[in-house]
Amino acid sequence: MATIRQFEELLCWQKARELTKEIYQIFKDLKFKSLKLQGLKFQDYGFQDQIQRAAVSVMSNIAEGFERGTRQEFLNYLFIAKGSCGEVRAQLYVALDAGYLTEERFKSLKFKVEECSRLISRFIQSLKVSKFQGLQYKQARTQAQKEREEFDRKIREMVEKGREERKKRGEF
Repeated sequence: MATIRQFEELLCWQKARELTKEIYQIFKDLKFKSLKLQGLKFQDYGFQDQIQRAAVSVMSNIAEGFERGTRQEFLNYLFIAKGSCGEVRAQLYVALDAGYLTEERFKSLKFKVEECSRLISRFIQSLKVSKFQGLQYKQARTQAQKEREEFDRKIREMVEKGREERKKRGEF
């Protein structure tokens, strides 16, 4: 299995990003923006802020936990991200009940947030049993280790060069 070097490589983060993009797209809808109450137009900024913050929290906490450098902190931030998935899902019900979303769009978004939550849960479970401790626990290579690695690299080069020369002479 390849080592993940950046949080952007995590499937759960990628799905959280897609979800966040769609949540923001809702507010570009003219129908959602211009609600009428007693003949006055208003935009539900409080609700908009709440659901957008919750969606951003999912992807942000995955990223922050990844960058923290320890497995325990990463797990903690993944649990926070999972909690934010629940918050987004609850807010989607508010949006449906308030008439901001069609039933079809609600179901689509709800599926996406549940998918994010499942991916985060699976990732949490695999990380819990992993031997990976985090980057903070990765020991720095000593000068002697670096010199040994360089020596080994030169030996491999010499061996490979010898093979090539024997091939040219027809000894293989």
